[in-house]
Amino acid sequence: MAWLLLAALVLTQIGYPLTEGSARARLTVLTVLLGYLLSVGHALLSRGPRVALALLVVTTGGGFAVEAIGLSTGFPFGAYDYSGALGPKVAEVPLVIPLAWTWMAWPAWLAAVRLTGRIAPGARRFAGRVLVAAVGLAAWDVFLDPQMVGEGYWTWLNPGPALPGVPGVPISNYLGWLLFALVLMALLGPAAGPAATTGPGTAGPGAAGPDDRPMYALYLWTYASSVLAHAVFLGLPASAGWGALAMATVAVPLALSLRGRRPAGELPP
Repeated sequence: MAWLLLAALVLTQIGYPLTEGSARARLTVLTVLLGYLLSVGHALLSRGPRVALALLVVTTGGGFAVEAIGLSTGFPFGAYDYSGALGPKVAEVPLVIPLAWTWMAWPAWLAAVRLTGRIAPGARRFAGRVLVAAVGLAAWDVFLDPQMVGEGYWTWLNPGPALPGVPGVPISNYLGWLLFALVLMALLGPAAGPAATTGPGTAGPGAAGPDDRPMYALYLWTYASSVLAHAVFLGLPASAGWGALAMATVAVPLALSLRGRRPAGELPP
């Protein structure tokens, strides 16, 4: 199921630059829905109902809460408003927005589980996992926000100071993403329990563990396709560069880790 949903997601995203206006907005919503089903479905089938429920409560519920707070107070992202292009709203938050947090939070978490697997169990591993997962999620927004602002899906009321070449999106937004992503990832692990920290090669010698390849592929596809789309199809070369640098902090180590085999006897989570 995961590979089929991923294929549908990829095909939908390929169609994005080929559309415009309301058709593009509908395709954006469809993309988020597919990504949401992919991540939640993978969490449920690979690790069970507790992990899936924790993912929903922490990332979907938390995503809605932080968006509602952000719209009413300007914290932690800065002052912004959503247009009506993304569908129905509750508390001025388009319902599709919290789903996007979940969509990319799960692959970012699993990438961090893989990349921190060799750290000895304990507080150091937990802190490292939270940091890597938070950076992996927040870096995605360096692509996302310039693209969505360019489409008019939301508007920043005080858009400066901004990254060079990326007007319209304040730096405070990226810092807010990182701050909230740290909180989100610090809550996700304990809420989901030990199953969420078990990945391929971490369950003990000879144990296959869950198949997280669809989520790794999702993260790496998001990285590569975002660079290509911004640089070639969307006319956003600056955000292509900034996003490539930001998301590479997790995407490149993840890709390199997938090239080789983990040694037998990987430390347990």
